[in-house]
Amino acid sequence: MKTDDLEELLGELRLTSIPDKLDNLLDEATRNNLTNSELIAFLVNEELGSKRGRRVVMGTTMARFPFKRSLDDFDFASQPSVDPKQIRELSTCRFVGNAENIVLLGPPGAGKTHIAVGLGRKAVEQGYAVLFLSAQALVANLVKAQDEGRLDDKLAQLGKPKLLVVDEVGYMPFEKRAAHLFFQLVAKRYEKGSMILTSNRPVSEWDQVFGDAVLVTAILDRLLHHSHVVTIKGQSNRLKEKRRSGLIKTSSVDAVSAEASTPM
Repeated sequence: MKTDDLEELLGELRLTSIPDKLDNLLDEATRNNLTNSELIAFLVNEELGSKRGRRVVMGTTMARFPFKRSLDDFDFASQPSVDPKQIRELSTCRFVGNAENIVLLGPPGAGKTHIAVGLGRKAVEQGYAVLFLSAQALVANLVKAQDEGRLDDKLAQLGKPKLLVVDEVGYMPFEKRAAHLFFQLVAKRYEKGSMILTSNRPVSEWDQVFGDAVLVTAILDRLLHHSHVVTIKGQSNRLKEKRRSGLIKTSSVDAVSAEASTPM
């Protein structure tokens, strides 16, 4: 069979990656003396690899991560309170398959969002749908949807991703209506989809965030039932970099870290 005819057949099968580099692939197969079955496996693996790559790119785009970072970039030495073994276990994304949650707690700049994004990217690589939102953007979307009479549709939409990452819970207190809408989302996803939440507040202070102790109990009951909690006790990485460069004094860094870790 002529190469042009083979390319046409591959196109009809929607094997889009192989035709573009068929000549090179066949040359490589000849150099390695592949048998017919080995050649087929070689070409199929090449096509699957390309398809996976495209899915990861699309999934990463749809996730709306705020920056490009991976767990390989995380400096565990600068945050000794973070257990690398625990993060490696979480990076297998079994927690997503089991509809479990992750709560990342610690002061601003300690790497919570970095870890959340890194785990989100791992989930995308394993074929899971992921969505990243700040807490404020999330509740704003929910409030707007309720005002427009489409809250059920919005909750259904936010219930679809296998992993929903909610960043910066606690940086700003929730209004009463927003807090109740957040509860509805947590209840919607309970035991159906995973969530990763980052917060600068320990969960013991979340009643100050949501303004309702009973509501917080209901939220935490669902979030923590099947969960993994990672608490970071180190200083802000961003402030550490400023200190090393001489832009700020050590006393300033210590003051900010102390303020961030002191209960309000």
